[in-house]
Amino acid sequence: MTDPARIRVAVDAMGAEGAPCVEVEGALSALTGPAIDIVLVGDQERVRRVLDEMSPGVPAERIQVRHAAEVVAMDEAPAVAIRQKKASSMRICFEMAKQGEVDAVVSAGNSGAMMAGALLVLGRIAGVERPAIVTTFPTQTGQCALLDMGANVDLRPTVLAQFSVLGSGYARLLHKKERPRVGLLSNGAEGHKGTALTREAHQLLTRAGTSGRTAGFDYLGYVEGRDIFRGQVDVVVTDGFTGNVLLKSCEGLVEWLTQAIRDEVEQGSVLEKLGAFLMRPALRRFRRRSDYAETGGAPLVGVDGVVLICHGSSDARSIKNGVLAASELVRARFREEMARAVTEHAYLWREDVPADGAGGSA
Repeated sequence: MTDPARIRVAVDAMGAEGAPCVEVEGALSALTGPAIDIVLVGDQERVRRVLDEMSPGVPAERIQVRHAAEVVAMDEAPAVAIRQKKASSMRICFEMAKQGEVDAVVSAGNSGAMMAGALLVLGRIAGVERPAIVTTFPTQTGQCALLDMGANVDLRPTVLAQFSVLGSGYARLLHKKERPRVGLLSNGAEGHKGTALTREAHQLLTRAGTSGRTAGFDYLGYVEGRDIFRGQVDVVVTDGFTGNVLLKSCEGLVEWLTQAIRDEVEQGSVLEKLGAFLMRPALRRFRRRSDYAETGGAPLVGVDGVVLICHGSSDARSIKNGVLAASELVRARFREEMARAVTEHAYLWREDVPADGAGGSA
C-alpha cells in the first residue's frame, strides 16, 4: 500500500445474485466513507461497463477493476471450487489480501467457498482450531453477537470455548462492550441440560470465572434462544448447524411478520389504514433494526485477515455497509486483537497452560 492511512478493500464483484450491478453500486456508495479505496474483482468487461454507466467520472485511484476469468457458483463444492478455480474472483480477492495489496475481502458469494478460501490462502490465527461466522442480532438493549452461523457443524468443546473468546473480542471492538457477557446456547438454563458438547464446553468456560486469571468477558452459563433478544447477553456461542438454523428461522419470521402486517392493513378498515399510515415511520425503523443489509455482512473470525461474508441476495446497500464494516474492522486492528485474545485465554482449552497464571502466559 502506498498510503497506510487509507484502507483498501477487495470486493468480489461476481458473488451476489445481482452481480455485478449490486457490487458496483454498493462500492461506489462506500467511497463516501473515510479514506476507503476499492478493488472490484470480476469479469473486467462487464464490471467496467457497469461502472462507466453508473459513475463515469470516478477517480481511478479510488476504485479499480481486477480481471477474473472464473466465478465460484453457489452450487459448487466449496473446497473443490476454491482449489481448482484459481482464476476466480473470490480466489483472487484472497490472494490480493495475502500479498498485502488489500486490507480486507468482501463477498456475497458461496459462503462455504469463502470459508475454504480464507483457510487455504490466509490461514488461521495461531491457536485457533476453527474460524466462525459472526452475526449481529438486534436486542431490547442494543446488539448481540452470535457465532457460529454455519461455518462449522461438527465441533469439539474446545472450539466453542474459542468462539467465546473470538465473539467477546468482536463485541468489545465493534459493539463497544467493555466486558461482554457470554452465554452458551442450550435448551435450558440448568446445568444438566444441553448436549455432551455443550456440557463439556460449559466446564471449560467456567474456568473464566474460577481461575486466577482475569478473563476479558463474563461467562453467564447456559442461555436459551429467547434470551438473545432480551439484551441480557452480549455474545451467544453455539455450533454452526444450530446457529444457521436459528439465523434462517429469524430471517423467515421477520419476513412473515412484515408481510402479515401488510396483509392485515390491506384488509382493514379505513380507520385502520389511517392508523397504519401514521405508524409508517415506526414500522420502517423496525424493519431497519431487523434487516441484515444494515450490518452489511458477517465477519469470519479466527482467520489471519479481515473477511466479510455478505448474503447471497444482498443489494447495493448491503454491499456498501459490508465494505464500511470491513474498513472499520481494519482500523480497529481486528486481526491483531483476535490474536492477542486467543493467546491470553488459551488456559481455557489448553491443559499445558496453568489456569492460575503460574508459569507465564501462553
